[in-house]
Amino acid sequence: MRTFSRRGLLGLGAGAAAAVGLTGCGSVKSSDPGRTGASPSASTPSPRARTTAPARLIGDGSTSFTGKQPHQPAAPVPLEPGETPPQFVVFSWDGAGEVGNGLFPRFLDLARQHEAHMTFFLSGLYLLPESKKRLYDPPNNPRGASDIGYLTDDHVKATLTNVRRAWLEGHEIGTHFNGHFCSGHGSVGGWTPKQWRSEIDQAKAFVKEWRTNTGWTDLPALPFDYDKELVGGRTPCLLGQNQLLPTARELGWRYDASSPGGRQVWPDKRLGIWDLPLQQIPFPGRRFEVLSMDYNMLANQSVNSTNAPAHNHPGWRRQSTQAYIQGFRRACETNRAPYFIGNHFEQWNGGIYMDSVEEAFKHIAREREKGADVRMVSFRQFVDWMDVQKPEVLAKLRTLDVGQRPAGGWKEFLGDAGSTGTPSTEGPSKAA
Repeated sequence: MRTFSRRGLLGLGAGAAAAVGLTGCGSVKSSDPGRTGASPSASTPSPRARTTAPARLIGDGSTSFTGKQPHQPAAPVPLEPGETPPQFVVFSWDGAGEVGNGLFPRFLDLARQHEAHMTFFLSGLYLLPESKKRLYDPPNNPRGASDIGYLTDDHVKATLTNVRRAWLEGHEIGTHFNGHFCSGHGSVGGWTPKQWRSEIDQAKAFVKEWRTNTGWTDLPALPFDYDKELVGGRTPCLLGQNQLLPTARELGWRYDASSPGGRQVWPDKRLGIWDLPLQQIPFPGRRFEVLSMDYNMLANQSVNSTNAPAHNHPGWRRQSTQAYIQGFRRACETNRAPYFIGNHFEQWNGGIYMDSVEEAFKHIAREREKGADVRMVSFRQFVDWMDVQKPEVLAKLRTLDVGQRPAGGWKEFLGDAGSTGTPSTEGPSKAA
């Protein structure tokens, strides 16, 4: 997914970013040790070893039913009156193909080290050999066309291996659809709900029938039923959400992560589906904000060049790292809005964005390890939590603007879960 905005939506420039401060978000664990999330690492139970259930193959044996997904959080519970909301952070990956650069296993290793979960938006074509590309019939495009190309057979195998590992380690497998068409007559931005249904059906088929399409018998089945696993996605270039949502609702999806330029506030539903956008976050040293995705950092630093002169790389790496960290701190120290970050397994500009994401990931994990109730989860795990909260509590949380603390603190603000209290009138936080 590639999209960018050179201007923020909030009118918060470098000065407001600096006002967020460089302190941690504090020790804010639940006071009740019996509640989900009382431990900073409660979102990913340990140890990570599991007993593998016997697989029941589905269809041609490309996928299988292996029972409940391992390494999932305890069942979520509603916030108690006056309880501080957890700080949710979702790292997600568009495409999720392993192309020989080692990035997929690198970030799986990182997540395992810190007992965190992520969402992988798999492009269906990444499991389809190029020799079978005419099986793909994209809306408003020639049969077999793709703006992201096809993987080599070895890279398809590597992708299968890593997708399997990801699910077994507790991560979510969503969809980034297939051909990634972002411009011209065939752009996903012009597709109808019926065309989105065709694209989704094909994306699922490429996952559910990879064994038939490849003829390979030396790899194990994927350990999940994709018809049940797939509950959300992100569209190419954040285009076409309005026409996608009716189809997503028809399919029973629980969320969509395709909105562009969202604000760091608590989300709501559209057509009964959680709308979970990438967000505008502070961009250090600049007078506008940047979307919380690696490609958007690149677009605002090197004007879309993925191989800019190397002397720029150290400064850009620091800037993008601090952008991610300041976005996290602004939420965690104020309105506690969930924080969504999107990435690609790409070595753009010498790999600096992968380094930035890893540094920010480790910073957030350290906050959790110091005692903050920070939960590094998948989108699916996040909406599990949202779905059990009281509507009136979520409505109050949505009254908090970007960088705004609750009036009187969380105990007062959410002290009466059924009240309709108002947020602080102090404006954006000036946390030091």
